[in-house]
Amino acid sequence: MELSNIEKLIEKYENAETSLQEEKLLKKYFQQNKVPVHLLEYKAMFSYFDESRAERFTKTIPLKTKKPHWKWASVAAAVLLLVSVYTFNSNSKKMAITNAERIEAEKAYKETQEAFQLISQNLNKGESVAIAGLQKFQNTHNKVFKTNE
Repeated sequence: MELSNIEKLIEKYENAETSLQEEKLLKKYFQQNKVPVHLLEYKAMFSYFDESRAERFTKTIPLKTKKPHWKWASVAAAVLLLVSVYTFNSNSKKMAITNAERIEAEKAYKETQEAFQLISQNLNKGESVAIAGLQKFQNTHNKVFKTNE
């Protein structure tokens, strides 16, 4: 086969435009010993394709039968569900607040609010006393330094 035809086929091969018959021609051409130097890389590529096609996997693959553990998983889920329901019910009985306890808590809350209100009022009185003290200081300061404002 002529070199120019081979080069055209290689170009078509690189563009993925060759047919299977044309690829067989290329394969046959590159199996020859006399290949031009500028096409040696293609010879290596086609020889690699032949070698890889000839390779076979010879080891046996052991098939492991998987035993489904669904039975045990469903038993575990059922036990977990029963334990969680029992725990939730026992905790809810312990946590139940009686009506008397609720009334007592509301009373304590109201007393606390009243105490905070009393503290707030006393702090506000202290603020006005402090401001009056500052006013006296300012008057004294003005007398000492003789500033009239």
